[in-house]
Amino acid sequence: MSDEKLSVLVLYNLHGEEQLDAKRLESEDSVMVEVKVVAAALEKLEIPYRVVGLRRIEDLYEILSKSRETIVFNIVEGLPYHNIEANYVPAICTAFGKAVTGCDAACLSLCVNKWKTKAVLQASGIMVPDGIIVPPGASFAPLKDLTRGPYIVKPCLRDASEGMEGKCVFDKNCKEMQDAIKKQHAMFNEPVLVERFVGSREFNLSIVQNGQKVDVMPIAEIDFSAFPPEMPKIIDYAAKWKPETFGYNNTNRVIPAKVSDTLARRIRSVAVQSWKMLGCRDFVRVDMRVDEKEQVYVLEVNPNPDISPDAGFAAALTAAGIPFEKFVERIIKNADLRYKDRRSAAMTFQQKTILDLDYKMRVTQADDRPQVLDILNRTGYFRPDEVAVAMEVLDEGIAKGPSGHYQSYVAELDGKAIGWICFGPTPCAIGTYDIYWIVVDPTYQGMGIGKSMLIFAEDLILKAGGRLSIIDTSGKNIYESTRMFYSRMGYAEEARITDFYQKGDDKVVYVKRLQ
Repeated sequence: MSDEKLSVLVLYNLHGEEQLDAKRLESEDSVMVEVKVVAAALEKLEIPYRVVGLRRIEDLYEILSKSRETIVFNIVEGLPYHNIEANYVPAICTAFGKAVTGCDAACLSLCVNKWKTKAVLQASGIMVPDGIIVPPGASFAPLKDLTRGPYIVKPCLRDASEGMEGKCVFDKNCKEMQDAIKKQHAMFNEPVLVERFVGSREFNLSIVQNGQKVDVMPIAEIDFSAFPPEMPKIIDYAAKWKPETFGYNNTNRVIPAKVSDTLARRIRSVAVQSWKMLGCRDFVRVDMRVDEKEQVYVLEVNPNPDISPDAGFAAALTAAGIPFEKFVERIIKNADLRYKDRRSAAMTFQQKTILDLDYKMRVTQADDRPQVLDILNRTGYFRPDEVAVAMEVLDEGIAKGPSGHYQSYVAELDGKAIGWICFGPTPCAIGTYDIYWIVVDPTYQGMGIGKSMLIFAEDLILKAGGRLSIIDTSGKNIYESTRMFYSRMGYAEEARITDFYQKGDDKVVYVKRLQ
């Protein structure tokens, strides 16, 4: 695989600063193992890469704004302060124009919620165990369709068997089960899923996307034959992560599983259908239980599963005869194709919209005043006092023209202003310019006009000897798209003044070095 322009940012999650090794879950340590094996694969493939750790979702904006890599290899499995925010990583990467490996944000957000996943699969005709949700603070009360056990208790929003410590399978609703529910509530302050414990055999099936098709890996079965009759045949947290335990040493993986052709076809069919229904891509692992009648129940679908060497997914690759670096190459190719398709589609759209619009940039004139005022009001971003300040700046720009301090220009289409930008040299600085205002008529947003106006202003600033372009904006949520636009245009956040505009409204300063 040789592509001089191809480069990869390997992104993984850091632990919280306050977390000591003794308090950290064993499941979290596998992330660094994954980073090492992916880096080694990229070395073999001779693909340039850089490894960066992420602690807070807010840090991703700065990381991506300074990143030259076209592809993000996503190994962010959770964030220490707001775990669920890890699901947003692919969407933010895409917003910054990056391709990202693995499942997208919609799929990750769906699959992390076992209850919602069950609902989608069941609506698609796929069998799942009956279950109910127990919110934090609530008690379990059997519903009409869940009146008999045995039951299994598990956190609804966690993977890697987190929370499944101690006894978690019960023959009936009892105080011991209530205590297990309360314990999981206390651990995560998240809903607990109570579902019927089905089947005596457990399987998992890994799927890898290969361009436009998917390849199904050999079926794996967990061998519970060493378990005594009174011990539930499950992989709890200890069996997955603690080498000193009975479960860890007696849950061997049999791959390929010894199953009839009929059951094998059924397992593969259910897994692929689950992949399709949940919108998966690149690679997943589907966990299933099978009962005495060989009915297949999906327990959960794991997008971006653990790819460390001793995990089930890597074992499936080995059983399929696929070297790990070939797997890495395959999903990077998938991401690269998505990147190229997206760029091609964006270029086609941008060429169509901009060329068809045929607008031009010109100095602001007095006749533009009511149109600019209308644009400012219709965006819904600005308070009346802010609009008043904008009009003062506009009026001075119109009055003094290009010889004045405020350089004011509009994007004109068919004699009408559809965008306005105003900039000027920063007082008491040499070569530094402020972008005071940039706004696009809501009817024409998303067509590249804002980008075109900003490039136009930067060209004029460069010709005037400018070296720095400064943009101030609000830190409020409503300005999120604005801040992302500046980041995509090469501006980096260099300062933030808390509560500057008003309490809860920070001033965020973006800077771009033009020369």
